Amino acid sequence: MDATLTDGVVRAGSGGRERFYDSRGYGRPVDAGAIELAPVEAAHLLYRGDLDAVIDDRDGARMGFRALLASAAVSETSFLVYKDLRDRGFYLSPAREGWAGDHDTGGDADFLVFPRGEGPWGESVAYRVLVASERATVPAATLGESVLAVVDEESEVTYFETGRPDLGGSSAIDLPEGVAGDLLSDRVFLWDPPASLYDRGFYGQRLDEQGEGTLQLSLLEAAYLARAGALDVEGGAAAVVDRGREVEGDRFDRRLTVYTALRERGIVPKTGFKFGADFRTYADVESIDDLGHSELLVRVLPGGHAFSPRDLALDVRLAHGVRKTMAFALVDGDDVTWLSVERLTP
Repeated sequence: MDATLTDGVVRAGSGGRERFYDSRGYGRPVDAGAIELAPVEAAHLLYRGDLDAVIDDRDGARMGFRALLASAAVSETSFLVYKDLRDRGFYLSPAREGWAGDHDTGGDADFLVFPRGEGPWGESVAYRVLVASERATVPAATLGESVLAVVDEESEVTYFETGRPDLGGSSAIDLPEGVAGDLLSDRVFLWDPPASLYDRGFYGQRLDEQGEGTLQLSLLEAAYLARAGALDVEGGAAAVVDRGREVEGDRFDRRLTVYTALRERGIVPKTGFKFGADFRTYADVESIDDLGHSELLVRVLPGGHAFSPRDLALDVRLAHGVRKTMAFALVDGDDVTWLSVERLTP
């Protein structure tokens, strides 16, 4: 069977619906038993030998798989993801309006992938897939409702499930008032803090791990506590924030915004330096003596950030290796958008 390429759509005539759509979920039905195919779908049918050729109606050129893949109509990156998902037993449709039955095709996805055994005529979508080359950049704003499929230089596909988590915990405590502290070069010392500040709230670090005396606070912890009225240092919260900006620049403000947002959600943020992240987090701290493993690694980024897939893969691999989930805090002024990313095997 031949098909015809017109204005970015491939049309297969009478018999196409029964042969390709009804049995295997390719394309969308039109009139008189014909179907329309996205070029990537037609390329896959050519690759399998199920279509003989695609004829370009502009010049009558007869294209096989090699010629269509080399044309501007098909992205080889998208084809490799399409083929991989088909090889895994999925039916999928391009995320074009009106192309996948009654399913919503809004958002930034390239493909809608249906549960195994179902097609575009079914009621559910298993994954919304966004395709990227490892050499591309991926705006953070396009993630959160899709699976990111990254094609590397050797044509292997890695999948990342992305989400917008609603973070919360039970680690909030009643803060003391006006605890005296000294602002040093890049931290604050509390010489006589109430025990609950560390033991229940997990603020700071003991100078002597065996004792209950001096407590060391990071500048983030100190700025948060000073703003809450729990810490009294010379110059107040402004002095701590100014010191933070001196040592970190604008990054300090973004990290303080995220630190504050996590504390307000009942989550304890602690440094993630050992993991190459901004924070590691604990959702449910009952006491330091019974402290479990942290659940998230958090990296703080500007709201308009665009990911390098290689950097994203490094972060996710590291988090997985230490049994944590990688989360990104995207900061725009005082607003924080949360993005989680994990490896996925469809």
